[in-house]
Amino acid sequence: MIQRPISHTRWLLVFWLFVLSAVAFLDRVNISIAGSSIAADYGLTNSQLGYVFSSFLLGYALFQTAGGWLSDKLGPRRVLTVGVVWWGIFTALTAIVPSQIRGALLFFVAIRFLLGAGEAVIYPASNQFVSWWIPTQERGVANGIIFAGVGVGAGITPPAISYVMFHYGWRSSFWMSAVIGLAAGFIWFLVARDKPEDHPSVSPAELHFIQSGRTLSSSERLSASTIPPTDANTVKSLPWSTILKSKNVWAVTFSYFCYGYVAWIFFSWFYIYLAKVRGLNLKASAFYATLPFLAMAICCPLGGAIADRVTLWRGKRVGRCGIAVVAMTMTAVFLLLGSRVASARLASVVLAGGAGALYLSQSSFWSVTADIGAASSGSVSGFMNMGAQLGGAVTASLTPAVAARYGWTASFYVAAVLAALGALAWLAVNPDRSLASTK
Repeated sequence: MIQRPISHTRWLLVFWLFVLSAVAFLDRVNISIAGSSIAADYGLTNSQLGYVFSSFLLGYALFQTAGGWLSDKLGPRRVLTVGVVWWGIFTALTAIVPSQIRGALLFFVAIRFLLGAGEAVIYPASNQFVSWWIPTQERGVANGIIFAGVGVGAGITPPAISYVMFHYGWRSSFWMSAVIGLAAGFIWFLVARDKPEDHPSVSPAELHFIQSGRTLSSSERLSASTIPPTDANTVKSLPWSTILKSKNVWAVTFSYFCYGYVAWIFFSWFYIYLAKVRGLNLKASAFYATLPFLAMAICCPLGGAIADRVTLWRGKRVGRCGIAVVAMTMTAVFLLLGSRVASARLASVVLAGGAGALYLSQSSFWSVTADIGAASSGSVSGFMNMGAQLGGAVTASLTPAVAARYGWTASFYVAAVLAALGALAWLAVNPDRSLASTK
């Protein structure tokens, strides 16, 4: 019988990944709140603002695979520390673009692209952490907590940025975001280690509990548990040919593309949608724009806990894949209903339900890639997350284009169709088949 852990160091580090996740979304969502002010100062149209949004996501998507590979090779402690410093620098640079400069659009596009490239490490590195620190029976909850930072970070951004903008101007909001991120990254570097074998605060009981629950091949499990802790890093990564031949990887990546398309409607356009389309004032828009993100923050760990419980009861096929199918189907229904509600406030609530339903499935994506990827989970999850960010980049530019031609209701219909397709893709995923077994 496995001895229960005495220390709980893994949960302290999960909490700090939650904090970094919140900071990452503070840094990326702040521009959607400040977007109207930036557009007014620099004479940008909504379409041009969409290019700025998309540039972040393009950089974020293109460097996902590289971020995952770096995390596999260098470990999440160093990669995330350097990444957070990078975020702080480019968030601050957003605030110093001169108002009278020619070609301001190109400056914003370049800065946001490079910010996206730096933020690309956050979740592949987190998943690499999960694969080494969190036993498989706790991965749903752990991923749920980490990704609850998305909802918290994005949720506090509208009121926080609106307040700072109102009192100090939009540039000050970017300085604030940069300082918060640098402080959180410094603490992460102090408290984190790449592997539990290397952390002085991990008790022998906790270490044994973690090692016994890792999803590794038999030879890798033996290596990680019987050789000296400093040699646990010698577990070999999977070749990219194995990763790219996997039907599991392609199915979950397509589903995450659909997921990203839907999610980034809320991150990029929801605040502007409420203010400009639904006619809410600044204060009301800031309040109702937080509802989807609060729903995300609540539903993300809830979905992880449900997935872990159902997995223990019925296995990963139902617990991971089944939860994702139901959640993304519910998302499609909420989007269809919410887009047709006449009341702006009621529509905000219904659409927020769609965001919450979407995030019930979040931990499934990352738990499955940690399970099937094992020692290469950073690379596998980075490739998957590239799909989500490409979806986000598409929605950042396509959503206003569809809205301009067919109306905002049509934009939400497109998102609903993609949510349904994402649910169907999960039917092709087999979470019990590790990539290591297919080499």
